Amino acid sequence: MELAFRGEAVHWRGPAPYVFVAVPPPHSEQIATVAPLVTYGWGVIPVEVRLGASRWTTSLFPKDGGYLVPLRAAERRREGVEVGDVVDVRLRLDV
Repeated sequence: MELAFRGEAVHWRGPAPYVFVAVPPPHSEQIATVAPLVTYGWGVIPVEVRLGASRWTTSLFPKDGGYLVPLRAAERRREGVEVGDVVDVRLRLDV
């Protein structure tokens, strides 16, 4: 499953790396339908993320019925992304 969306990079006082982009509700609903097939515990979903020319693997965090994409510090620096920027995110889930 591949998903693409735009979202704001936000600071959150949760687990590191502290900067996330929220997956929009329609995409979160799509992810929720396959979550039982791909989760590896407590609701986290393994994904490949693409942000600009950067690509990495991470896990989506469940939050308030949706999901958050953690933006790693190294990739944010490489892509020049700061908190408050609106960015294009692509996700790939192996279903």
